[in-house]
Amino acid sequence: MAAGTADTQRGVHQRRRRHRNSEQRGGSECEAGNDSRSPREAGGGKGDEMPNSHAECDRIDDLKEKMERLKKDLVKQFEGRVEELVQMLVHETALSLPSRTNENGKGSENTNNRNLKRPPEEGKLFLPRKSLLDELFEMNHVRTIYHMFIAALILFIISTIVVDFIDEGRLVLEFDLLAYAFGQLPTAIFAWVCMFLSALMVPYCLLASWARAYHAARARRYLVSVIYGFILATYQVLGLGAGPVYVALWHKLPPASCFIVILEQVRLVMKVHSFVRENVPLIMKAKDAGKQAPVPTFGHYLYFLFCPTLIYRDTYPRTATIRWKYVAINFAQVLGCLFYAYYILVRLCIPLFHNFSKQPYSLRILVLCIFNCTLPGVLVLFLAFFAFLHCWLNAFAEMLRFADRMFYQDWWNSTSFANYYRSWNVVVHDWLYYYAYKDFRWLFRGRFRAAAMLSVFTLSAVVHEYVITICLGFFYPVLFCLFLGFGLAFNFLMHDKRTSPIWNVVMWTEMYIGLGIIVCLYSQEWYAQQQCPLRKHTFLDLITPRSWSCKQVL
Repeated sequence: MAAGTADTQRGVHQRRRRHRNSEQRGGSECEAGNDSRSPREAGGGKGDEMPNSHAECDRIDDLKEKMERLKKDLVKQFEGRVEELVQMLVHETALSLPSRTNENGKGSENTNNRNLKRPPEEGKLFLPRKSLLDELFEMNHVRTIYHMFIAALILFIISTIVVDFIDEGRLVLEFDLLAYAFGQLPTAIFAWVCMFLSALMVPYCLLASWARAYHAARARRYLVSVIYGFILATYQVLGLGAGPVYVALWHKLPPASCFIVILEQVRLVMKVHSFVRENVPLIMKAKDAGKQAPVPTFGHYLYFLFCPTLIYRDTYPRTATIRWKYVAINFAQVLGCLFYAYYILVRLCIPLFHNFSKQPYSLRILVLCIFNCTLPGVLVLFLAFFAFLHCWLNAFAEMLRFADRMFYQDWWNSTSFANYYRSWNVVVHDWLYYYAYKDFRWLFRGRFRAAAMLSVFTLSAVVHEYVITICLGFFYPVLFCLFLGFGLAFNFLMHDKRTSPIWNVVMWTEMYIGLGIIVCLYSQEWYAQQQCPLRKHTFLDLITPRSWSCKQVL
C-alpha cells in the first residue's frame, strides 16, 4: 500500500515537472508528454513505457520552433512587400489628384515653409527603399549568378598569368593598360576640385543675390531676372563647359582620367540646373505673396552636390545609421570591376585587333569583328552598370544616409526599349523627364508630345557623343547614330504594349549587335588614330573617321 502510494506521488511529481517544462517552452511539448493520465491509462500497452520518448518530443519541439521562425520571416517579407506596394499606390494616386485649395481659392501650401513637402504633381517623390540587387542577392539562387561572375574573373586572371608565363618565361604582373588609362590623375583631380568649388559657390551666391534683388526691384523684376539668368548661363557655358574641356585637351588627358573630368562636368551642370530650376519658382511665388524669399541653406545645397540624385530637394528620406562594412564592400566591388574590365580588354579585345591587322581590311573582317566584340561589349555593359549604378551610388548613399536607393529598375526584364530607357538609369531618366520632357510640354501647353520625346532623345544622344568624343580624342558618331536613329525607331516599334517574353529576346539580340558595333568601330578608329597620322590638318580631315582611309587597322 505504501509502495503504491509512493508510485502515485512519484507520478504526480513527474506530471507536474513535465507541465512546468511545457510552460517554460511556451507550450511546445508534444501531446504525449503533456498527457495527464498515467502510463497504464494512456497507453494500455507495456507496463510503464511511455508512448513517445523525450528525444522524439524534443525533435518535434525543434521542428515547431523552426516553423514559427519561418512563419515570422515570411510574414515580415510579406509586410515589407505590402508596404512598398501601398507606397507606390499612394504615390500614383497622389499624382492623379488635383492640388487642394482653400476656401479663398488659393493653394493651401505655405510657400515660405521649406520644410513642407512639395505636392506630388510638382516632381519626383522620394521614398525609403533598397536597391533591387540588394534585395535579389538575399536569395541564394540569384547570388549564385554573382558567384559565377567572380569565378569568371578568377579564370581571366589565371589565363592571363599562364599566357604571360608561357610567352615571357616568367611571371608578369604589370598593368600597363591601367597605368596609361589613369595617367595624369593628379591633373584630373585638380580640375575636379576647381569645378566642384565653382559649382558650390557661384550658383548659390547668384540665387541668393537674385532673390534679394527680385524682392527689392518691384517694377523691374523681369530685367533683374534676365541679367542674373544671363550671368548664370555664361558661367554654365564658360566655367563648367569650356573650362574642363580646355584642361582635357590642353593636357591630353588619357581616357580614364578624361572620363573622370568630363563625366563630373556633366553631373555638376545637371545638378546646378536642378538646383536653380527647383528654387526659382518657390522664390517667385513667395515674392508674389509678399513673403521673404525661401532661399535654401548652404548645407542643403552642399548635401545635394554629393547625394546620388539629380533632383533637388531641401530634405530627403534618411536612414538611421551608416553601415561602414557595406560601404567598404561596395568600394571593393568597384575596384574589382575595374580589374575585371582590364582583363576583358587584355584577353578578348587587344588580341582580336592585333590579329585583325594581319589581314586586308574587308567587309568580311568587319562583320567578324562585330560579332567577336559582342561578348566583351555585353560584359563591359554589365560591369559599368554594377560598378557605378549599384556599387558606387549605394556606397555614397550609405555614407550620406540617403534612403531612396532606386537608382535602377529591372531593366534586364524589359520587353520594350521604352521600358529599358526608363529603368536602366533612373537617376538620369528622372532629370530628363522632369526638366527636359515635362518642361517642353509645359512650354507648349501640353502639345507636341512626339517633339518632346525627340528633344529628349536628341539631348541624350548629343551628350553621350560629346563625352566619347572628348575622352577618346576623335569624332566618330557611331553611338549618336545608333542612339538617335535605331534607338528612337525601336522606342516607337517596341513600345510598352509588347509584353510577350519573345520581345525580351528580341531586345537582348538587338542590344548584343549594337554593343558589338560600338566596341568594334570605336576600337578600329582608336588604333587607326594611333597608327595612321594625318597628312592634312583640315577640318574635314579632322572629322572624317581615320579608319576609312587607313590601309591597316592595328
